[in-house]
Formats: sequence, structure tokens, C-alpha cells
Amino acid sequence: MKLLFDHNLSPRLVRRLADLYHQASHTALVALDRATDTAVWSYAQAHEYTIVTKDSDFSFLNVLLGSPPKVIVLRLGNCTTAEVEDVLRRCHPAILDFADDQVAGILELL
Repeated sequence: MKLLFDHNLSPRLVRRLADLYHQASHTALVALDRATDTAVWSYAQAHEYTIVTKDSDFSFLNVLLGSPPKVIVLRLGNCTTAEVEDVLRRCHPAILDFADDQVAGILELL
């Protein structure tokens, strides 16, 4: 599964989660760290990424534009990179199911 971590998440997640999400990237690694949400959306769509974010604006884009790309929204509030990593590891089966779901466009993780 190809995950694209939004700028509001640490780029270190790419390395820390490489064993589960080996095709993951970060907006900073593809020169989108200062890009608009619509530019990130377009890039994710063109390159078949699922966006991982804490930004609810991507949920609105998904409602307006539909999928792809799919969006994983982390409803974690202020937290550490280790806590984000833990959620993405713990929810790996649900994330894989989400990737296979032809209808769902948004997955919220707590």
C-alpha cells in the first residue's frame, strides 16, 4: 500500500514504518511540503497514494471530489511520532481492508 504522509506528520514515519508500508513517502520527500492541499491531492491521485493526515480538509476534498485518492485521517490531537507510528502499526489490518474496499474513501483512526 502506498501511503503519502502529509506535512503535519513527521517524515521519520517513512523510515519507521518501512517494514509495513514499504512504498510510503512524505510530502517533504516529493517537494510538496509547502504545497496546497489540492496540489497534494492531485499528486496522490496521479501516483496512486493514499493520503495520511491529521488535516480534516482532505476529508472535505474526498467528499467533494471522491476517490481516488483515499484518505486516512488520524484523530489523535497533539501526539508524538511514536504514538502515530503505534496507531498505524496497530491498525495495519484495518488499513489493508480499507485499501481493498472499492467504496470507502475515508478511514478515520483514533
